[in-house]
Amino acid sequence: MTSYSMSLADLKNVLCLGIAGNFAGHLEQAGETHDFVNVKTAETKAPKGLFPYYIPNQPGIIGGFPLSSTEIHYPKNLDDNAHLQAEPEVCILFDMAYQDDLVMDLQPKAFAVFNDCSIRKPGAKKISEKKNWGSATKGISDKFLPLTGFEMGCELDTFHIASFLKRDGQIYAYGQDSSVLTYSFFHNQLKNWMIEQLNVQADFGPLENLQQIIQECDYPAQIMVSLGATAYTEFGESVFLEVGDELFFYAYDASLNSADEVYQHITGKTKRLINSSILHQKIT
Repeated sequence: MTSYSMSLADLKNVLCLGIAGNFAGHLEQAGETHDFVNVKTAETKAPKGLFPYYIPNQPGIIGGFPLSSTEIHYPKNLDDNAHLQAEPEVCILFDMAYQDDLVMDLQPKAFAVFNDCSIRKPGAKKISEKKNWGSATKGISDKFLPLTGFEMGCELDTFHIASFLKRDGQIYAYGQDSSVLTYSFFHNQLKNWMIEQLNVQADFGPLENLQQIIQECDYPAQIMVSLGATAYTEFGESVFLEVGDELFFYAYDASLNSADEVYQHITGKTKRLINSSILHQKIT
């Protein structure tokens, strides 16, 4: 599969959102279950909602472009009871289709591995408050792969998400190596859920009014959505990020690459992975 032509500069006009609670166990591990105690969903396993982390041309921190393919800036003056934690995910770039000012369809164009790096802090009123603290606070691979559909059998189905942290010369598995097919909602079920949320999600609890955000963005032509973080390993759940750490995130085609080959890529024993999106970031 050839790469999809996309640069960070191309994303500066793209509304960027994330999905909360689309992978079993992640909210519990992240200590965020209580944030959604009053959010009701139609199905038990349904995601909790969509949240913005970058709104183009908006004032304030949410309008600051946070994406980087090389580093994460550690938050300044982080409270003693707050921590920084990475979130390994896959993100999808969609073309938006509207009718009568409502989102009617999302057409997938490409996907990449993504780091929804987050501040873990108690008392935040909105999810977005923990998601963007300036430049280089989110991670995205500089290699997007084309996606021509989002149904069973699409190009994404053979991919796994794997993530590692390197500290003091030691490499640790950070998130559990997970097939994208283990997302709680996926394919058309997820796409239809996203379309509904974009049109009806209200300002409630940790969530925000998405229709209002889309209107304020003057109905953007594209949207990028990160699908939700995988479950952590025991190490990833309990060890928070520090300056000097290195992160290695992979969305790799498991039909063409083994988990061992992915690990060997970090050590330099394998130089090339086939049909993969790779992200290497340093905490600075």
